[in-house]
Amino acid sequence: MTFPRLIAALTMMLAAAGSQAYDFKTVGANPVILYDAPSTKGGKLFVVPRGAPLEVVLAYGEWLKVRDVNGELAWTEAKGLSARRNVIVKSANLKVRATPDDAASTVFTADKGVLLELSETAAGGWIKVRHRDGLIGYVKNSEVWGI
Repeated sequence: MTFPRLIAALTMMLAAAGSQAYDFKTVGANPVILYDAPSTKGGKLFVVPRGAPLEVVLAYGEWLKVRDVNGELAWTEAKGLSARRNVIVKSANLKVRATPDDAASTVFTADKGVLLELSETAAGGWIKVRHRDGLIGYVKNSEVWGI
């Protein structure tokens, strides 16, 4: 293979990898530490509380490079994350609706930063969520982070 073809092939592979769907995980039962390198010997950057969603950017053995709700990148051990899905409300006074419709009645209102459990996706860019108090409703994908 010639050098220009090799470069073209590598570029296409990188473009394909960049177009993959986002993979989100949730911090498990215990808070996790985010490091500046994929090792417990790396510098400790943050502690992320249980239930918080993290976007998985890269996997490296037992370590994951993740992005938090603020856009910060760091490393954490994969064992501390769960496949369970939570989302974070992005704006104040988010109306959680009874059905996936802007005109639907409001079940409850959630403040910015509130964690909601993702129950299922619905048509038209809506998701079904559950508050820790047991209330269930629908919000638009664009109104939360972690999906």
